[in-house]
Amino acid sequence: MIIMSKPRPLQLERSWKERLQSEFSQPYMDQLRTFLLQRKRAGAVIYPPGPLIFNALDSTPFEQVRVVILGQDPYHGPGQAHGLCFSVQAGVPIPPSLRNIYRELEEDVAARAPGHGCLQAWAQQGVLLLNAVLTVEQGQAAAHQGQGWERFTDAIVQKLATERDGLVFMLWGSYAQKKGASIDAERHLILRAPHPSPLSAHRGFFGSRHFSSANAYLQGRGAAPVNWELPERPED
Repeated sequence: MIIMSKPRPLQLERSWKERLQSEFSQPYMDQLRTFLLQRKRAGAVIYPPGPLIFNALDSTPFEQVRVVILGQDPYHGPGQAHGLCFSVQAGVPIPPSLRNIYRELEEDVAARAPGHGCLQAWAQQGVLLLNAVLTVEQGQAAAHQGQGWERFTDAIVQKLATERDGLVFMLWGSYAQKKGASIDAERHLILRAPHPSPLSAHRGFFGSRHFSSANAYLQGRGAAPVNWELPERPED
């Protein structure tokens, strides 16, 4: 009777399942499941595909998170979304915001831009690429905002902020900054900048040097830096 039945949480990566199991039994999650089922029955095309809705968590276990990048909601074009914020699947044109991220990467850490938009390699290095809303409908940006996903991802951010130390939170744009407002800046490094969208990147995202700042912070704590240069061949 629900789009995400009871076994769904059991398929979640172990470390996240242990910490988020209680969220799946909350009334808001039942309401979210019902909403998704109703939209699916109404013929809505929902992105990303079901097995990839929790890709950010499955790709980056709780204990391995080093950097958190917060997005808003998935891309709503065919073949784009695969559960990682700002990332698109191989073979899909690189979105404008991601092109700006690549531009800043090159200027900041001399990382060459690949010919694809898949950020899976970052996720596998401990960069949690988390959208605030985990599903969307084809051609309708923000179609699933306000249905419960925000509360779920707030729980994720809160657990990271309170149960881990020394993480880097990259908060790009007012939406992400509001979502991360309660993070303890004495416990973690919080990096804020305008969103990398073409509408705002020139107001301070370019030149923010978040990638080198993140690595300097991690290395200062004795951790390995992130290799921000993506492989030319995207990860599966």
